[in-house]
Amino acid sequence: MVLDKAHVLAWHENWIVHSATWETQVPSIIMLKDYMKPKAAVRFSKGNVFLRDLYKCQYCNISLTKKDCTLDHVHPISLGGKSVWDNSVTACGPCNARKSNSTKTKPRIKPYKPSYYELVNKRKTLPFQVRDPAWLEFLQ
Repeated sequence: MVLDKAHVLAWHENWIVHSATWETQVPSIIMLKDYMKPKAAVRFSKGNVFLRDLYKCQYCNISLTKKDCTLDHVHPISLGGKSVWDNSVTACGPCNARKSNSTKTKPRIKPYKPSYYELVNKRKTLPFQVRDPAWLEFLQ
């Protein structure tokens, strides 16, 4: 907004931010002036691993909440494993603790690096909460 890269379509009514010399209402809906191409590579993160696995434990197959998910390293870090897509899966706390430093327990699906569009499509299948009713007009 300050750099004139977006048009403001709607504002939050009672939310104003201040600096030492400036204040403005906080935008609720903006439209970028230029198209921003999605990145080709998907960033490795716990949240993206949980999304790839659809918040299901890869050992016992139970559905989890984001709060209950843990990141498990198929080949443990203590044995030289890395925090990368091909070595990380979603696990529930009990399965992660049971597996511990073992390399014998295998996840039900071999871990892999997903594509950007695979993660987008998986995110579309999950429920989400709309925080501002004005956004509903722009969501499909």
